[in-house]
Amino acid sequence: MKQEIRFGMSYDGTRIAYAIHGQGYPLVRASTYLTHLEYDWNSPVWRHWLTDLGRHFTVIRHDQRGCGLSDWTIDNPSMNDWVADLETVVNSLDLERFALLGPSQGGSVAIEYAVRHPERISHLILYGAYGQGRFHRSPASEQKQEAEILLDLIRVGWGRDNPAFRQVFTTLFIPEGSPEQIEWFNDLQRITTSPENAVKMETAFYHINVSKSAQKVRTPTLVLHSREDAMVTFEEGRQLAALIPGARFVSLESKNHLLLAEEPAWEHFLNEVVEFISFENLAPVPYQSETTPLHHLDTLTKRESEVLELIAQGFDNQQIANRLFISQKTARNHVSNIYSKMGVDNRSQAIVAARQAGFGRNTI
Repeated sequence: MKQEIRFGMSYDGTRIAYAIHGQGYPLVRASTYLTHLEYDWNSPVWRHWLTDLGRHFTVIRHDQRGCGLSDWTIDNPSMNDWVADLETVVNSLDLERFALLGPSQGGSVAIEYAVRHPERISHLILYGAYGQGRFHRSPASEQKQEAEILLDLIRVGWGRDNPAFRQVFTTLFIPEGSPEQIEWFNDLQRITTSPENAVKMETAFYHINVSKSAQKVRTPTLVLHSREDAMVTFEEGRQLAALIPGARFVSLESKNHLLLAEEPAWEHFLNEVVEFISFENLAPVPYQSETTPLHHLDTLTKRESEVLELIAQGFDNQQIANRLFISQKTARNHVSNIYSKMGVDNRSQAIVAARQAGFGRNTI
């Protein structure tokens, strides 16, 4: 399995690095910090997330501004910045319909995006997420004191060669990690961003409050949380699930904020996500037409049928071009011809009609 790294330009000129790998229905990961698209690819902490999810979905993820391969020059990052960066990635790939995964702080970004763009999100998955940052939690004084201590640790020790200060964060994220995983995560913090950026981002995270937005979510939502998570408490996950109408909550037997490959909780998480975004459970896209497009499918050429199969599986034009070894322009022309023959106006309508006709289940 290989990944392809690209760059998009956010609203303020910030370059956002994003990566694509896997196959199947699109699964977009709302970014957190402490990521690096290249460094994570072979890591003992993130690798199983990428490979296992990539076997089921086309996984799209990006480095948050100030981190990894994205631009490191940032002022005071905000929720609007993070949502805009996610919009940049989605729009760069011309994704019309996809599932959205929001881990940890990325869960709040995923919620905001889902409220602003409900027509695009078929499924919302929140893992280890929270609705309120440390400065908004109760008791506020205790949370604020803990937050200030963590910020001081970042200021003093983040950039040092000695990982003693960064070890505090590693212990919160993966208390059950192996020596190799702990060493890797200690290094990850120094490699992914600067101490100055880490302080700015952590401070912004502590001010997050998407409680009101969570109540407006209308997308089918799955909330998963580790029962003994030390970074974001189990209670935060329960409170978040209670705010989202109809959300299903799943507890995972783990102490880790980042699930590790060796623990049963990872397989539990993966099975829940795959089942939640199964073909049969894909949220329908409303489509009304006096002319049923299905009877036009017999006019498609062999190549157009191949393209429609990939459209039904959730591939975008660039991915279709790569799969069929044709140019993106040729793929786009095939898509236009398919729309015309089927009598549909957009990709969402084409996906619905194609799946009704049995497309989307084969391998090309």
